[in-house]
Formats: sequence, structure tokens, C-alpha cells
Amino acid sequence: MSTWRVASASFAGTTVEYYDFAIYGTAAALVFPRLFFPAADPFLGTLAAFGTFAAGFLARPIGGLVFGHFGDRIGRKRMLVVTLVLMGVATTAIGLLPGYASAGALAPALLIGLRLVQGFAFGGEWGGAVLLAYEYAPPERRGFFASLPQTGPAAGVLLGNLVFLPVAALPDAALYSWGWRVPFLVSIVLIVFGIVVRLRIAESPEFVQVQRSGTEARVPLFEVLRHYPWKVLLVCGGFLGFGTLPIVATTFLLGYGTTIGVDRTSMITAILLGNVVQLVVVPLSGALSDRIGARPIVLVGSVTAIAAIFLLVAAVGTGSFGVIVAGYVFGFGFLYCIGYGAQPAVYARAFDARVRYTGMSLGFQLSNVLGSALGPGIATIVLRVTGQPMAVAGYVGLMLLISMACLAVLTGRTHAAAVPATVAD
Repeated sequence: MSTWRVASASFAGTTVEYYDFAIYGTAAALVFPRLFFPAADPFLGTLAAFGTFAAGFLARPIGGLVFGHFGDRIGRKRMLVVTLVLMGVATTAIGLLPGYASAGALAPALLIGLRLVQGFAFGGEWGGAVLLAYEYAPPERRGFFASLPQTGPAAGVLLGNLVFLPVAALPDAALYSWGWRVPFLVSIVLIVFGIVVRLRIAESPEFVQVQRSGTEARVPLFEVLRHYPWKVLLVCGGFLGFGTLPIVATTFLLGYGTTIGVDRTSMITAILLGNVVQLVVVPLSGALSDRIGARPIVLVGSVTAIAAIFLLVAAVGTGSFGVIVAGYVFGFGFLYCIGYGAQPAVYARAFDARVRYTGMSLGFQLSNVLGSALGPGIATIVLRVTGQPMAVAGYVGLMLLISMACLAVLTGRTHAAAVPATVAD
């Protein structure tokens, strides 16, 4: 089967799932505080809305373990179809929820429950999508092909913003009554498309080889914890800052911008344009890692990502549409992504094929809990306590320094798996 066809299927799936997460993040910043968490203090409502956003990330490690286990036991492809179905059901159901005014406390409870289902499904998505592209690719091009599913966040956020842009431009009465539901209900069409595409691809050749040799791990998690605990922690730390920055840029800064007088449509437009640039820079990052090695790409990319978050906060603080667009195009679209696209192949190389799905998913999703899940809430608290937007940039910059250190260790040692595929449990 064509490597391009498999990579396209992986890209399509991650795009759909990130679309679902993107529209939730946008709604959490613009709509949910008022609809599901009405409070006298807007700060509390915003914090509560971002709390439900975090809940989805908290469920990710559980999803990563469950889908990673079965992905390493019975195959990557089957799990990726299941994750799309679960995500589609949860996202569509969110679009049908009643608000607090009509359902009381039941409304936020249902929202949190569906958000947990989203997170559980997404926990198994990223690792499987990257692995299909990585394991199908020729060795000399694995950095590039593994980066293609990594463009899913950019494409998904871009698509989500395109759908939310006209919705956000509606008058408040229309936005809060029915407009916000449209992006969630539209997702069912995208989910069906993603499922059809994925059903047409074959299983990963490396996993098929493991099956034929009869060396599948009986309990992949136990083997990962026994042989790869440090690599799980390095993957977690390596993505920590890179997971924190985009969430802060697309949710916290979106909400912050509107509070200082920036039109919400202008903020969404800037994010949209930044994601257009990402679609080019992310695969370029993966391709460069194949040519000159992943280590210089991820280390230089960590430094440029630190510069990006300070640029973004400064740009939004000006309140100028042109400056904000320039900040998102250059900072979010280019500087942040220099090291982002090269990372999936680095993480995949850290584990043997028998437990790769579990090991990658565990490290990556733990990172999402510590970085992506908590990022908007911590940023909101930091701004509240300090009153200084640049303090938020400092917080994200610290997370990126941790990532840089972990990536330096991870790329400085051999990528060969510590346990050969023939070792039995």
C-alpha cells in the first residue's frame, strides 16, 4: 500500500479530531462561561470553562493506555476507527446540550462527561496515527511522514476556526442561543469522512511482522514500565512546552484579547492565518530532520518557540489587528513549528514496535495533562495574580525550557529500542 495513502489517512483522522478539540477550546473561551457556568465574577466562569477543557486532557492518558494496549495487541488500524467513532458521538452530543438556564447543574455535568469521552478517544488517536505513517515510511523519510499527522492540529484548528469565524460574528443573542451549536453538529460529516478513509487502509507492516513472529507483548504497559520508564518521562517532558504553547495561544490569548477590546473575529482570523503557515512549516521540519538529523531541529526549535510565546503575548497586548496577525503568522505559524514537526519520529524511535503504541501514547498524553490541560487555567491564574500578561509568557517559556532539556537527552542517546522484538514477556 502507498505510504502517501496511509499518511493521508492518518492526517485526515488527526485533522478531524483536532477540529473537535479546536471548536471546544474556542467555545470554552467565548461561549461556555456564560452558558454553562454563569457567575458574578467573570474570572470564575472563565476558570470553570477552562476546567472542562482540562477534563478532556485528564482522560487522555487513560485513553492512551487502553487504545495503546489494544493497538499493540490487535493492531493500529482498528483502534483508530474506534477513536473517531467515539469522538464523533461525543462532539455531536455537546452540540445538543441544554444550557445552565434550562437544565441547571445537569448542563455542566453533561458537558464534563462528554468532554471526558472526547479526551478518552483522543488519547488513542495521536499515537496510532503517527505510528501508521512512521511504520509505513522508508527509514530515510520517517521524519517527514511522521510529521504529516502532526499537521492535523494545524489543519483541525484551521478548519474549526473557519467554521467558528462566521458563528463568532453573529449578534450575541444568536451566538448564545443556536450559533455556537453549529460547529459541533457539523463535525458528524467530518467524522464519517474520516472513518471511510481509515477503513480503506491496511495494517502497519511492522505490527504485522510482530504478529507473524508471535512476539506481541501480553501486557504492553507492564513491559513499557519495566524497560522504558525513563523514555516515557522524556517523551512527556519533551512535548510539555510544545503542548502548552498552542493551547495558551488559541484559547487563553483568544479570551484575553476579547477582554482588552480586540474583536473576537479578529482574534480567530489571526489564529487561522497562523495555522495556514503551520501546514507548510510542520512537514518541512520533519523533512529537515531526515536530512540533517532531529537533534539540531528540535533544539533550535525549542529556542524559537520560547521567542514565539513572548512575541504572541506582546502582539495581542497591542490590540492592533495587523500586529496580532503578524504575531500569529510569524510566531505561531513559523517560530513555534520549527521543532514541532520533527518530534513524532523522535518519540517513535524511542520504543520497540511491540510496545510503541503504548509507550508513545503514555508519554505524550501525560504531557498533555501537565501542559495542555492545565495551561489555560494556569495562565488565567498567573494573569490574575500578577496582572502582567508577560508573566504568562514566562510560564510557557519555562515549560519550553523543560522540553528542550528532555529533547536534548532523548536525541543524544541511541534511538534503538532497549528490548529486541524477540524478547518475550
